[in-house]
Amino acid sequence: MARDLQFQVLLLPNAPWDELSARFRHVEALGFDLVATADHFVDWRNPSIPWLEGWTVLAAAARETSRIKIATYVTQIPFRNPAMLARQALTVDQISQGRLVVGIGTGLIEDPAYHMIGIPNWSYAERVARLKEYVEIVDLMLTNETTTYRGAYYAITDAVMIPRPIQKPRPPIAIGAMGPVMIKHAARYADIWNSLSFAETFEKQLRETRDRMELLDEHCAAIGRDPATIRRSYVVLDQDARNSGGAIGYYASTDAFAEKVERVIDIGITEIVLHYPLVEREMLIFERIATEMIPKLKR
Repeated sequence: MARDLQFQVLLLPNAPWDELSARFRHVEALGFDLVATADHFVDWRNPSIPWLEGWTVLAAAARETSRIKIATYVTQIPFRNPAMLARQALTVDQISQGRLVVGIGTGLIEDPAYHMIGIPNWSYAERVARLKEYVEIVDLMLTNETTTYRGAYYAITDAVMIPRPIQKPRPPIAIGAMGPVMIKHAARYADIWNSLSFAETFEKQLRETRDRMELLDEHCAAIGRDPATIRRSYVVLDQDARNSGGAIGYYASTDAFAEKVERVIDIGITEIVLHYPLVEREMLIFERIATEMIPKLKR
């Protein structure tokens, strides 16, 4: 499989729709390959700020754009029944004319949404166990017209999916995975492995990501899967952004961006996920990165 580089933007749904839709159009106009949004009930670190629902935003963004791929990075499985998510994904794939990537993950135990809306806050172990069945159901339902499934956590009976997705055999599935068992699930089920690191330094983030990639390769070898068939997606995180008024360190200059991103590419990441800048002074750097630096990196 070709290891062509893709550059993507994580665009949080933290603004009224008129402003948010302009951001989606802006990201597409700058030439990025994919734009993703987050799936939370509120901003889990600051519940009082504006926030819109992720899959509703994706459907609307599909109509605001025409070329760029769209995704949730990643959908929290406790929020939805897997069959309903498959139906939502089918719908957005249709609306977008085949531009959807289905991002799936366990979600955050520390997210206040569970208390707010009165749904179970499963343990991490239960989330990981449920995710296996969850992804199997989404895969089956997006691939087949009718699906029956019986598992320990989920059951569906003669679930019909008409019309069919635009993408064949189904939209690609990205699994957000950082722990060992989740990485094992990604090795078996994912088209795209999505990850990020919360380590306190960039050096430690790179080392942790390299270790996870080696584990992904080992799990692929154990099941006879070519590891090159899984794209590696990495969210470039700035741990200090929330404490510095939203300023993102790698937008300080084009050199700061190059220093970080080139090292991420060097360890074998093929999909680089950047945050959309919300500090005005960073916008010019962001636009220069998109129009000048990324084309060079791709070449």
